[in-house]
Amino acid sequence: MTLIVISGATATGKSELAIAVAQKIGGEIISADSMQLYRGMDIGTAKLSKDERGNIPHHLLDVLDVREDANVAWYQEQARGLIDQLNSAGKNVVVVGGTGLYIKAILDDLTFPDTNPEVRNSLNLLAEKIGGPAMHERLAKLDPAAALAIPAENVRRVVRALEVIEITGKPFTANLPRVASTRYPNAIQFGLVMERENLDQRISDRVDRMWQAGLVSEVDQLLAAGLLEGRTAQLALGYAQVIKFRNGEISEDEAQEETKRATRQYARRQETWFSRDERINWIAPGTGRLERVLSAIDA
Repeated sequence: MTLIVISGATATGKSELAIAVAQKIGGEIISADSMQLYRGMDIGTAKLSKDERGNIPHHLLDVLDVREDANVAWYQEQARGLIDQLNSAGKNVVVVGGTGLYIKAILDDLTFPDTNPEVRNSLNLLAEKIGGPAMHERLAKLDPAAALAIPAENVRRVVRALEVIEITGKPFTANLPRVASTRYPNAIQFGLVMERENLDQRISDRVDRMWQAGLVSEVDQLLAAGLLEGRTAQLALGYAQVIKFRNGEISEDEAQEETKRATRQYARRQETWFSRDERINWIAPGTGRLERVLSAIDA
């Protein structure tokens, strides 16, 4: 079985390349996007429609309700189970996405310390008192690498990282092993990279298209479906900004511009995260992306 991983920053063309690769090698696709897990979150996550998926089976899309909270340990179990199942059936697999910790959870034997309710409650109370940005600053001092991987807006994940640090006495990223403990040693990883100016423009254009496609209406529907009852889905880029607009905190134009700014920042964090993995083969635009991937498979 061939296991291909396609990662990189948002808006670099990962999904399109993954489909092209899967079509060539007769594979199926597993999504490694933490927000495409949610049903109804389509426009704002740039989720491919069924017609756009090239008749390739896609897994781990639309598997959670917006009221439910995903976590890395759950994702690891789901994704690995699918890979092993497809492997047993003689299928090739293409993992694609920009959630770096999810990809690492697939490939490497991460450990997930148990939660401590008292510590968690104390940190949640502190977060309510001093706010998300201050909590993120605290994380940056204790574990700069974790702060790069976790957005300041995602207070739940920031609290979890701080909880692990307090429980174990070690940085949260101490639970991220080196290459020696990889689960799938034959996996071939590719990362899509793009010049910053071009990527920023692609992000801006993508956000504009999301608004034109009806992102605000999509968020309205999800709010009616209980979006605010879960802690994870409502933090997604674009969705969080539209919620602020609907709450009267900012104008719609400000929500759109803030989405662009936050997405650009997220792309920088993705680039930093993936750049630390020496196993990734980097591919720039215009360099025969599909051919590069296929050549590596045949090598």
